[in-house]
Amino acid sequence: MTDNYITEENTKYNERYGLAYGRIKLINIENAGSRPPLPVELSAYFHKTSDFLMETCEAYNIASSGILEKMDIAGLKQLNMSLYKDIIGDNYKNSYAEPDFATEKLGKDIGTLLCVLYTEMRTSIVYAFEKRLSCLVPLLELYIQVYNILEDSQMAYKEIHDTIYYYFFDYADIMAARRIRSLLDPGMSFATDIIMQKDLSDPSYLYLFGEYISENELKTSEYLSTLPDSSIKDMASTFTEGYRKGFEAYNINLSKKGTVNIRYVLGFERIVRKAIRQFAQIGLKPCIYRAERGLIYRSSGHKNGYYGGSANRQYDYDHRMDECIIFDKAFADRRLSAQRKGFEDMKEPASLFAGPAVIETFGETDFIAVDKKTAPRFNKKQQEQHTNFMAASSLLTNEFIPGDTTSFTIIAYPVPSIGSNYKEIFNETIKVNTLNSSLYEKIQTCLINALDTGDFVTITGRSGNITNINVALPPLNDPDKETKFENCLADVNIPLGEVFTSPQLKGTNGLLHATSIYLDGLIYKDLKLEFKDGIITSYSCSNFDTEEENHRYIHENLLHQHKTLPLGEFAIGTNTTAYKMGQKYNIAHKLPILITEKTGPHFAIGDTCFSHEEELRTYNPDGKEMKCKENDFSMLRHTDINHAYFNCHTDITIPYNELGNIIVHKPGGVTIKIIENGQFVLPGTEELNEALE
Repeated sequence: MTDNYITEENTKYNERYGLAYGRIKLINIENAGSRPPLPVELSAYFHKTSDFLMETCEAYNIASSGILEKMDIAGLKQLNMSLYKDIIGDNYKNSYAEPDFATEKLGKDIGTLLCVLYTEMRTSIVYAFEKRLSCLVPLLELYIQVYNILEDSQMAYKEIHDTIYYYFFDYADIMAARRIRSLLDPGMSFATDIIMQKDLSDPSYLYLFGEYISENELKTSEYLSTLPDSSIKDMASTFTEGYRKGFEAYNINLSKKGTVNIRYVLGFERIVRKAIRQFAQIGLKPCIYRAERGLIYRSSGHKNGYYGGSANRQYDYDHRMDECIIFDKAFADRRLSAQRKGFEDMKEPASLFAGPAVIETFGETDFIAVDKKTAPRFNKKQQEQHTNFMAASSLLTNEFIPGDTTSFTIIAYPVPSIGSNYKEIFNETIKVNTLNSSLYEKIQTCLINALDTGDFVTITGRSGNITNINVALPPLNDPDKETKFENCLADVNIPLGEVFTSPQLKGTNGLLHATSIYLDGLIYKDLKLEFKDGIITSYSCSNFDTEEENHRYIHENLLHQHKTLPLGEFAIGTNTTAYKMGQKYNIAHKLPILITEKTGPHFAIGDTCFSHEEELRTYNPDGKEMKCKENDFSMLRHTDINHAYFNCHTDITIPYNELGNIIVHKPGGVTIKIIENGQFVLPGTEELNEALE
């Protein structure tokens, strides 16, 4: 929001802020002396964490006084490092945000609560930079409450737990309203103002967001600043035109919309600024909100919003399920009620929301998660309750922002940590993102014409990949006017290069194998999923020493705590240029799923690609209507909507070098080979092999 609004809002909290700041200073002093009021380990915790909160308050004081924007880049960098240093690198091993360390020093029960409390306190950094006392002050007061409890009793686990629980319970309506408004109100313009008003040739602007700024963000910004305006304009145009074309492809009236949500990683501001101006030409204002850091919105998967670098990805992984310490059905019901009120208050802006436009990145340093027993995690009862809550939350969002009235676009670029060939890879990515749509339209039409004649498709692996699966295809009523596969060109899903469908579950059987694959930033080694009538019946990987650890890892992170998931999508990727780029620079394992899914056949577990959009009538360029948009689960939206969707969709790709055959099986035992030994053999598709060779 504007500075005037913030100033007016902060006047209501200035007195409380002064009192809280003074009390935290006193806590710091009390626990620094030779006779602290708490046992040694608790005293050490509050001394160190109050140190951090004092730094955060100083950051607020600097920001609110206007000093922050006058600081040079050296001072800004020092401030950034100071605020994030406790969780960076080896420092994290001795941080009270690290579950092993916290529970070792403070005990399992109290240690877990105080570890989560400190992690929540770390969200105060961004509130300080946004100058939002309405968010900062309640956090400080929660910290003081917990300290006061421990002053009276060092064994007050239940009282501390209840204090944290009711903090989130009582503030649920405020948190929900703020989050929903940030999605829908372009007036919440903290990020937009930085993007549109600052000198983007000077990378010091990056530090004004309050996010952790790594070398990736700095070097991305620096590199983009060297490119001519025409190149930036073209990249932004690929992005915004893809968005506009999505509305055309799905026959949605864009003229009735007014806002677009731009999600991206810091460093790409030159492209985003140009995109904002291009979106304005089609009547859309930007809503650019921060990816949530707080306990109740934190996610182990994709971050939704804008964000900087990760100070420590193990820290992110350790705290992905912090919500478990307070989650129960009463809390879930409270959140749903708060969300409904938030949407009702923003009903008109919700009707103007056009959907997200996303810039992803790839090339981050490889990360292998350590699964810590001390890290908070949902128990079985909570898993079921949380899954039900997420389903209800998704349906609530769809009630106010129907999926069939919005569209999206998504594109990806590399970051400098991808290696010394960063600039070359960046230019190759631009090429991949702007391939000839007309050429691919013809090739993919050949694929679809063959696939449309089949009852099922067999996919097998080679070179160590033991995939062997039959994917059943739904029948068509009028093959001359209908199709089973969508012809995916360069609109919402950039780059182009796939044909995809929603499989028929009954008759979809076999093994899907990935020798090594990154999904949502986590590696899976020797991943195996067994399907029976389209449903996962067993799963395994070899990441950890025990079957139990591997099973839990897949269940929590890939199945998203569902007991099982269906096969929601089958696709054949055709972007052999992207595959060649991955092989040429040895970065195939670093490519995002957005690109990887185009480099071989892929199988999505979870919802179909048409979740909440089944009623939309869409057509391929040849005029045939796409008919295969649902399965046995999504059909339940008419009778049992609470069990129709899983609210997840994860693509698993078999790369061409591990792909054996793709064979279409027609009625009467007739077959058509699409791919043989990883090469396209269907007439009309041979040109795709040039990059493979």
